[in-house]
Amino acid sequence: MPESPAPPPPCPFEKRFPSQLVRDDVFYMSLAYNQAIDAWRQDEVPIGAIIEIGGEIVGSAHNTVEHAHDPTAHAEMLAITQAAASLGDWRLEGATVYVTKEPCPMCSGAMLMSRVKRVCFAVPDPKMGCLGGATNLNDLPRVNHHVELTSGGVLETECRELLQSFFRLKRREPEAP
Repeated sequence: MPESPAPPPPCPFEKRFPSQLVRDDVFYMSLAYNQAIDAWRQDEVPIGAIIEIGGEIVGSAHNTVEHAHDPTAHAEMLAITQAAASLGDWRLEGATVYVTKEPCPMCSGAMLMSRVKRVCFAVPDPKMGCLGGATNLNDLPRVNHHVELTSGGVLETECRELLQSFFRLKRREPEAP
C-alpha cells in the first residue's frame, strides 16, 4: 500500500479579517491572502486570487495544482472560471483581479483574453511574472485588450513572507522514503 504524503508544514500565519465597511484594494487583497493561507494548509503553493466587479466577489480561489494534478489549476485560472460561470459570460469587463503574486504567462494571457479591467498583484515575480516581471504581455502593441495594473505595494510584505516561508519550510522537510 503506498504511503500517504507527509502533511504540509504548519502554517504560522493567521488569516486577515478586514472591515466590510471599506472595500478597497487592501480589503480584497486580504481575501486573496486568506485564499493563499488555505492553499498552504492543503500543501499547495500559497497563492490566492479574488475577482470583484462592482464590489461583489464573483470569483475566489487558490492554487490546486498538486491535488488536481493539473498544471493549469492556478488561483487566477480557477477564479476566472468561477467569475465567467457566475456572470454567464467569458468577458469579465469591469472586473478587478486581486492576486497575491504576479501572474505567470498563462494567467496573464487569460486575464487579457477575458477582458478584465484591472489586475492588482502583491508580489512581483521577476522570473515568471508576465505583467511587468520577466516580461509584460500587457505592453505588447498588437494585443487588442490591455489591463490597468497595480503592481506591488498592496500587502506585498505579507504575501512575500507567506510565499518565502512556505518554500523555506518545504525545503527543510525530510525526504520521503
